[in-house]
Amino acid sequence: MENVWDYPYVMLENIGQYVGKKVVIKGWLRKMRSSGKILFLQMRDGTSTIQAVVVKAEIPEEEFQVAKKLTQESSFEIVGLVREESRSACGYELSVEHLRLISGSVDYPITPKEHGVDFLMDVRHLWLRSMRQHAILRIRAEIMRSICEWLDGNGFLRVDSPILTPSACEGTSTLFETDYFDDKAYLTQSGQLYGEASAMAFGKIYCFGPTFRAEKSKTRRHLTEFWMVEPEMAFTDLDGCLEVQEQMISHVVANVLKNRQPELKTLGRDLAKLECIKAPFPRLSYDEAVELLQKAGQEFTWGDDFGAPHETIIGQSFDRPVFVHHYPCSCKAFYMKPEPDRPEVCRSADLLAPEGYGEITGGSQRIDDLALLESRIKENGLPLEAYQWYLDLRRYGSVPHSGFGLGIERTVAWICGIEHVREAIPYARTMGRLNP
Repeated sequence: MENVWDYPYVMLENIGQYVGKKVVIKGWLRKMRSSGKILFLQMRDGTSTIQAVVVKAEIPEEEFQVAKKLTQESSFEIVGLVREESRSACGYELSVEHLRLISGSVDYPITPKEHGVDFLMDVRHLWLRSMRQHAILRIRAEIMRSICEWLDGNGFLRVDSPILTPSACEGTSTLFETDYFDDKAYLTQSGQLYGEASAMAFGKIYCFGPTFRAEKSKTRRHLTEFWMVEPEMAFTDLDGCLEVQEQMISHVVANVLKNRQPELKTLGRDLAKLECIKAPFPRLSYDEAVELLQKAGQEFTWGDDFGAPHETIIGQSFDRPVFVHHYPCSCKAFYMKPEPDRPEVCRSADLLAPEGYGEITGGSQRIDDLALLESRIKENGLPLEAYQWYLDLRRYGSVPHSGFGLGIERTVAWICGIEHVREAIPYARTMGRLNP
């Protein structure tokens, strides 16, 4: 006798390949509506959502009764016939012939009513199941995949950097310190210094992983744990570094537009604002940016770093990301190369996203002169002995080299058009949140 559960088990993202065929679908109930003898089940399986129609006359009675008692987020499986349905968001619908419960769900805490953000963050492990969060995190995955795709296809080798480090990269005030046997270690602020060493071995590399900043900041752009991709390139100046960034980011946005249209639609994203993200990106010197701010009525002193309001004004002046380059050395990291004929500024650049999303990349040409790097380390009050290995890169075959870091969560927030970076990562870590 034929077992009805022997039909192929199919994920909903591939359902269009099975029109007119019977399949097995396993998932969870998002919601249900009933018109007596017909039940309309909104079913999700982690890849997509579909309507499964249960007609009392077309399913065994005991199975219809099980279906009637399904509650929000109950898990179940069905055998159903795949039909095209133009009114459906995914273009298809399922006619259910068999249904069985896998596990029930009682008093699911997230209901269709409005909930506060703090409550939703407390149940983040469940909030991820919502359509909005599902869309954001699938776009995040596409962004990360596309970054690797572009770098891998353009001669970069992935060489990841350690998370536990003996010294600072971005300044000692934002380090998370931890005991390391009989010594002290720090959670990495950036994989860059090790990335430079890897670039001296392999030419063009990137590392990709979590980074940590103990910044006491509660803005919509800051997390204490976030992900960065950090390419480093030997024999590359600042201009070459900027070209890599704009080509890579243009590729990423194009892929999201191509592969994540349903998710962008779920988020209500204005696609026209993404469709114009194509290289080359405009370039504005720090001096020109200061002038722009002052003309906009902002009180700003040359030599200061830009804050969120300044980045917003600059970014909103363009329809695509804009590079601000040649910042004062005083507001940038010790390893950035000063401009030889103007040593008060360095060969650095931040990429500011449009629409007020602020900095998404920061990069520079690195100092390649041993004596200059030693003096910069001392000027910044850093322990010279901790950087001897880093100085070795200038002792043994130093070359001009550049690199940058791209923050994933800020990039996700910008491309998705969402307000806060806490939704751009599965489990946000902020000053006030370590759970779930």
